[in-house]
Amino acid sequence: MDYQTYFEQHREQHLNELQEWLRIPSISALSVHKPDMQKAAEWLAAKLTAAGMEHVEIHQTAGHPILYADHLHAPGKPTILIYGHYDVQPVDPLNLWQSPPFEPEIRDNKLYARGATDDKGQLFLHVKAVEAILKQEGKLPVNVKFCIEGEEEITSPSLYGFLDENADKLAADAVLISDTELLGPDKPAICTGLRGLCSLDVDVATANTDLHSGTFGGGVPNALHALVELLASLHTADGRVNVAGFYDGAPDLTPEIRKELARKEFDEEALKKELELDDLFGEAGYSYVERTGARPTLELNGVWGGFQGEGTKTVIPREAHAKITCRLVDRQDPQDILNKLERHIAEHKPVGAKVTVTQREKGNPFTIDPSLPILQKAADAFEHVYGKRPVFTKDGGSIPIVENMARVLEVPVVLMGFGLPDENLHAPNEHFHLENFDKGLLTLVRFLDSL
Repeated sequence: MDYQTYFEQHREQHLNELQEWLRIPSISALSVHKPDMQKAAEWLAAKLTAAGMEHVEIHQTAGHPILYADHLHAPGKPTILIYGHYDVQPVDPLNLWQSPPFEPEIRDNKLYARGATDDKGQLFLHVKAVEAILKQEGKLPVNVKFCIEGEEEITSPSLYGFLDENADKLAADAVLISDTELLGPDKPAICTGLRGLCSLDVDVATANTDLHSGTFGGGVPNALHALVELLASLHTADGRVNVAGFYDGAPDLTPEIRKELARKEFDEEALKKELELDDLFGEAGYSYVERTGARPTLELNGVWGGFQGEGTKTVIPREAHAKITCRLVDRQDPQDILNKLERHIAEHKPVGAKVTVTQREKGNPFTIDPSLPILQKAADAFEHVYGKRPVFTKDGGSIPIVENMARVLEVPVVLMGFGLPDENLHAPNEHFHLENFDKGLLTLVRFLDSL
């Protein structure tokens, strides 16, 4: 069947439908938008039904709804579970948007709106790819299930239990997700690794009140000094994390992995120019691509304490605070890393300081062998449409539910993303390049057919 002609003929209709969905402010993090979350789920359920999916269900949770749908009329053929999310990030700062975030606008063949690329736009491709096959062929080449959540942007708290309780219902031969990126225009990529995540807060206290820095200076501990000393102990001068056992479970990169990552042909000089940096920085012995996708990290996300207003206030602060996150790879265990960090902090506690550690988020890393036949078929589909074999990448971000789905369902996860790195996901002026909307539809149809 001529799918290119089909999608060209229906392009305006498809984009109009997507813009309807993007107008719903489905921000999962803000309780005021709970009715919008329900509305967005109901909108998608209606479109799945119209596409020809069956058993379309909206499961209510303690948080936001989870959608399920299926079309199981291909006996003896593989079953593909399509995952995505309909929730979006908050829009602040609103004044930096060139057009209102929930009033979609197409400019220069780019669709601007919150959720355009993360993840409504990419998820919508799957709905329309399945619909196109059913309308053109009258049947699907494989069995298809959908599992769509509304809490990915807030770490998917409801989906973990839903997966455990519905493992049989969601059973499949593979999971298919579009929530990652291409390397650039006409540079396809398939993600074979997502870093895990863990986070903690560090609170330092000294005296029971702020003190005059003239009267007490030089004689009592300073909470800010103590915190800075403690934080400085977490890294060596060459960027390596200085916590005992931190790299356990993160073996060095093989020559094969380094060769594949080098295919990204990343321009470090261009990045420095774009970010107005004098130098890049990170773990010695690794390229920027390796550091940001295939190696673990420890980053300070926030540090504060003492007087921060205009002018001078000569005090010795009684408390200081820091927020820390780690990105993890391969077989690193988030709880193990948190325990090692807490031990390091206790062993390096500065004199006179009382230190409290609060453990927060945890998410396991995900990795998959790119030589698996289903990933090679995904690469074939990209190559057929884009004219170039995709690079198998390891992405620096975290989608903790991916590892959980792979482990609970015991199946490979295929990460076929169609976003671009410069599409401002999580930032003002989020957008989706529509050439990848067009090519994404063709790629997904090709991939499903190849299975």
